[in-house]
Amino acid sequence: MEFLPVLELIDRLCIARIKYERTKGANQDELDWYEDKYSQLVKTLTADQRETLDHNIQEITVIHNRIWDLEWQLKSGVEHLLPLDEIGRRAIAIRDWNNRRITYKNSIAELFSLKMREIKTDHLSDPEQLFKTVDTK
Repeated sequence: MEFLPVLELIDRLCIARIKYERTKGANQDELDWYEDKYSQLVKTLTADQRETLDHNIQEITVIHNRIWDLEWQLKSGVEHLLPLDEIGRRAIAIRDWNNRRITYKNSIAELFSLKMREIKTDHLSDPEQLFKTVDTK
């Protein structure tokens, strides 16, 4: 059985495309699978919808590339070479890029009239959290 929500399919497709470029094609089977599912999905779209989706995919891909650039040292086990303030700076930047990614994913949900949205609660991407104070005790 194959099931993947549209939002996750597109997000993972963007990641798979980046991974393909950065690993010189090591994930060919993964990329082929996502590209096949994506090609089936876009057959149902009008030209205007396809243009909007293409724009969102480009933006999500840019975001994933920036996150990859910020995370690579943290994921490769050499984070001890970075000062703590740099690790914190990257963590905040990654959070901010992910918040932008959520905006594009929700735009895609709107495009497909999906009820499912990416929603974060008790999280800085939740508008209600922007003005709450944090108790540090």
